[in-house]
Amino acid sequence: MEEKKFDANTFIGFLLLGAIALWWMYSNQPTPEQLEKVKTERIQDSINKIQQSVVTTTPQLKTIEVLSDSLKNVNAQNELGAFASSASISSESVTIIENDQLKLTISNKGGQIVEALLKDYNTYDSIPVKLIKDNNALFNINFGTSGNRILNTKDLNFKPELSNNNQVLTMKLAVDGNRYLEYRYEIKPDDYMIDFSIRSQGLGSVFNTSHPVNLQWDLTSYRNEKSIRSESMYTWYYYKADGNTTYLSQDDDETEKEVSWVGYKQHFFSSILLTDTPFKSANLVSEKLYKDVDKDSIFTNKFSIKAPLELKSGELNYAMNMYFGPTDYTTLKSYEGTDIEEVADMGWGIFGWINKYIFRHIFNFLSGFSWNYGLIIILMTIAVRILMSPLVYKSYLSSAKMKVLRPEMEEINKRLPGKENAMKRQQETMAIQRKAGVSMMSGCIPALLQMPVFFALFKFFPSNITLRQKSFLWADDLSSYDNIFNLGFNIPFYGSHVSLFPILASVAIFFYMKMNQSQQANMQPPAQEGMPDMQKMMKMMIYLSPIMMLFFFNQYASSLSLYYFVSNLLTIGIMLVIKNYVIDEDKIHAQIEENKKRPEKKKSKFRQRMDDAMKQAQAQQEAQKKAKKK
Repeated sequence: MEEKKFDANTFIGFLLLGAIALWWMYSNQPTPEQLEKVKTERIQDSINKIQQSVVTTTPQLKTIEVLSDSLKNVNAQNELGAFASSASISSESVTIIENDQLKLTISNKGGQIVEALLKDYNTYDSIPVKLIKDNNALFNINFGTSGNRILNTKDLNFKPELSNNNQVLTMKLAVDGNRYLEYRYEIKPDDYMIDFSIRSQGLGSVFNTSHPVNLQWDLTSYRNEKSIRSESMYTWYYYKADGNTTYLSQDDDETEKEVSWVGYKQHFFSSILLTDTPFKSANLVSEKLYKDVDKDSIFTNKFSIKAPLELKSGELNYAMNMYFGPTDYTTLKSYEGTDIEEVADMGWGIFGWINKYIFRHIFNFLSGFSWNYGLIIILMTIAVRILMSPLVYKSYLSSAKMKVLRPEMEEINKRLPGKENAMKRQQETMAIQRKAGVSMMSGCIPALLQMPVFFALFKFFPSNITLRQKSFLWADDLSSYDNIFNLGFNIPFYGSHVSLFPILASVAIFFYMKMNQSQQANMQPPAQEGMPDMQKMMKMMIYLSPIMMLFFFNQYASSLSLYYFVSNLLTIGIMLVIKNYVIDEDKIHAQIEENKKRPEKKKSKFRQRMDDAMKQAQAQQEAQKKAKKK
């Protein structure tokens, strides 16, 4: 028999196969999470078998319940870690805190406000105004835990505790009795501002410092007004960053530093979050939801802020405030040191100054008499026109002076015709006006001085919440359009209804511009060759301006159309009085002739430079003529 020899190659092969098998077994062993999952599945299988095979006697039911609770505890422990105890709290309960102005409903799911109702206000269709309702808002804190879990407070259940006659609500998310995350809401009597704070205790070992603690506050604004177009136009995202108050465009996002408050303005109502400890950085987003002006909508904008919160000694500690109330300048101004009154946009620069320090006080004074607000607007218009009447007089006086000089200026045009004499004509025209004491600017300046008033009131009336849902004559809401007839179809840029106040205002502005055109015709020198005919341009504006106003104001606040209607009527009346009873053209002519006899005043440096420039240009023009003849 042949003797078997030791085969080294075979031995080495078996060793390699064994090593590969050991490596495969080690690398494919289940992870702790998989083992936990298998354990959970086995418990669930046990529950299913008991439910299928055992007759439901009382002891057996208790066994099933124990096993089911065990399964829930295992799942909660896996998902929530240190906050697993929150899973045992019901997710359906809400708590209400309220005062005479505000009613807040706060859910223990997420510890957040799920309804904010303003008791003194209704929507255009007579429903109480709710700035928060039907899941249109989200307040959430996202954070990491030491078990490498990422949690969101919106998914966790807080435990509510009421105190101080139900004016203070504490929402606690507890790890145990001494460790918790807390929201605290305190509502004060007769106030739209509530105190709000976020703080933690004993969570320094629970928070994962490698993951930032992020705050998120979202709000989708519901429509509250009759004119969705106007409401959307006045819906803006305001905020204060680096000590400056500004706003986002309606479709925009910015990352800002040192943000101390954000305001979600919905035309007449605002939701504002303020913090004593400014957010070091914050991402702000504004999205316009109402984009098709010819269609209806129940939403206007979507607002959002996302900001990291700082941990101090491993804990959260933020003192904040929340405002849910009217966008009223006086109300917001009462919260001194915050600058949130800027949310009630009164206009920028001089326009805002006029509204804040003049028109607001005039309006409040007249409102104190408890008259109809339409009558108050008329009285305010009369007051404004009386204050502006000296400017109207100045403008009309300049027009009368230019009318007296017009024959002499026409004589200059006849004596110096053609483009080649344009410079000389201009010099002589200015010399006559200077000797007579007449200036083109004396007619323009009064008109320019009235422009700030025009633009200030353009902001004042549509933004005044006092006029909201106040009726006058056929207008049922002075803060929105007046509707006398529904067309049944939509006209682009005009709408599907007919408003009467814009029609009256357009008619009044037509006659005002017609009178003003004859006045301005006197102000303009005779048309010169090569120059645009200003008279034709003004005639076009007489017809275009009323049409533009008719289309633009048809869906605008009827209070503004009422103001322009009354204002133009008063201006027409003042102009007729000045023309027929104040201005005497014979006296003006005599005064001009007297002025001509007086020695001419020494020219100012500016006028001297102008004259020198014109002489130089004239000399160049004559030199060019001679060169052409050669």
